Amino acid sequence: MAGLAAGPAVAAARSLPDGHYALSDLVRSEWTKLRTVRSTMWTLAVTVVVGLGVSALATAVTRAHWATMTPVDRATFDPIFASLAGSLFGQLAIGVLGVLVMSAEYGTGTIRATFAAAPRRPLVLLAKVIVFGTIALAVGEVTSFASFLLGQALLTPPATHATLSSPGALRAVAGTGLFLCVIGLFALAVATLVRHTAGGISAFVGILLVLPVIVGALPQSTANDIQRFLPLTIGHELARARPDPNAFSPWTGLLVLVAYTVALLAAGSALLVRRDA
Repeated sequence: MAGLAAGPAVAAARSLPDGHYALSDLVRSEWTKLRTVRSTMWTLAVTVVVGLGVSALATAVTRAHWATMTPVDRATFDPIFASLAGSLFGQLAIGVLGVLVMSAEYGTGTIRATFAAAPRRPLVLLAKVIVFGTIALAVGEVTSFASFLLGQALLTPPATHATLSSPGALRAVAGTGLFLCVIGLFALAVATLVRHTAGGISAFVGILLVLPVIVGALPQSTANDIQRFLPLTIGHELARARPDPNAFSPWTGLLVLVAYTVALLAAGSALLVRRDA
């Protein structure tokens, strides 16, 4: 009888998967998770709509008041930055989604099932980075280019306007899309450390928007030295055609932001291994 009872058990054990999986398997799994959650589509839609809406508003208002603007304001007006203003607003939405990519699984408890199926936790994090980073890059670039084209279409003569062939325009537009991607991954890294949705969003918003206010209250010389390292300043510098002498150059600033993100992801990966799910 014992032999008969053991027979089905042994057969069932042999039919179980051997536990081997590749990064491509985890990428497909994370893609399925991300695209089947309604909040993902809503957040991405908000990123695009806010980007286009704010850009249209900023450039349309400028065009409407162009005749009453002072000569100094006209001379210093940056049509590229004005049309990309909406894309920079979109960093909040893409950042929230970055937080949710990691924290939502902790909130629902499904992270335990994820790590049970894929015990190599750093590999799970890498899959999340690949999937979300690809989506964030695509949405960021689409939002950036669409905002620029819409904004320039609204800046009709005699207002100053630009094209993609204008000095610094293509760099600013493409760079803003890259910034949205990296800032989203930065938010994901913060959530990996915090593990809670509310805490992750609060930390992200605090670093992005509250910290510049605090730094701005410092003496001017000190504030200028610190502000160049802030993500918000880096994003603004990428979207400008005219460089700010107190800030990093656009690509240097982006590399600084990438360094922040990689460092946070490395710390988060180490904590994923050490902490309970």
